[in-house]
Amino acid sequence: MSRTAHVVSGPYAPPAPARELTVFSADGARLHVEVHGPEGAPSVVLAHGWTCSTAFWAAQIRELAVDHRVVAYDQRGHGRSPASPSCSAEGLADDLEAVLEATLAPGEKAVIVGHSMGGMTVMAAAERPGFRGHAAAVLLCSTGSSGLVAQSTVVPIRAGRLRTWLTRHVLGARAPLGPVTPLALRILKYGTMGPGSAPHMVEACARIVHACPRKVRYAWSQVLDLLDLDHGVRQLTVPTAVVVGTADRLTPPVHAHRLAAALPQCLGVIELPGVGHMTPIEAPEPVNARIRELVTTYVQVKEGA
Repeated sequence: MSRTAHVVSGPYAPPAPARELTVFSADGARLHVEVHGPEGAPSVVLAHGWTCSTAFWAAQIRELAVDHRVVAYDQRGHGRSPASPSCSAEGLADDLEAVLEATLAPGEKAVIVGHSMGGMTVMAAAERPGFRGHAAAVLLCSTGSSGLVAQSTVVPIRAGRLRTWLTRHVLGARAPLGPVTPLALRILKYGTMGPGSAPHMVEACARIVHACPRKVRYAWSQVLDLLDLDHGVRQLTVPTAVVVGTADRLTPPVHAHRLAAALPQCLGVIELPGVGHMTPIEAPEPVNARIRELVTTYVQVKEGA
């Protein structure tokens, strides 16, 4: 996918990486990986969510790569990572483990940040040796471990079977999203962002989401519908912080607080008032600040590196 599909100027334009590489997952799936920032700096690894790509992290990369080594990759089927017939939480865990092994030195620790499906990727990988060997701390943004469709408030009616049924059909729609029109921007803003989101933020999100192939979007919607990673949360033993927007309709704050109650080393939940599901784009400053705090506290860089 060409970068021209995304915003081409301003804070949400994807920065050019210092290095690009292809990483192969356990089942042979090919993953596009970008490395930004200076070699030898403390490392941060970014895992994006459903229908997104490395472009989603533009604001984080632009600010953090000044003095951090930032690794971002396209989940299988997203961005420039080709679609794979294997769509599962185990596949996501395989992919993260492969990226960590390919981009970090043996024994090197990093802060790992997951947004939405990227956070679920972290939970799925929590018991993996490759993850445990490289994770110093984790930041979970706008995510949940189970009951995603039932808890979603995208359909604005009372919780129950009808809302769950409608939500399942809305999120799992097979129809193409089409071009980014004014109507499409309003729909995406309602479903995924806070009411005060600035137009340039909505535009950036829409261009990223609309670039996701229809078949990929549908296939992963079916995985997320049935997802249950509650066990993975309990196995996520590294220090973990949680961020959620109070206006998140896709993974409402109830998910964040359930995660906090189950995590062995939860560092607390930060609720961002009026922010929706796209926290790294809607509220880059507090998200970036939390990442920096985690790096400063938990990542040690060898002298002379």
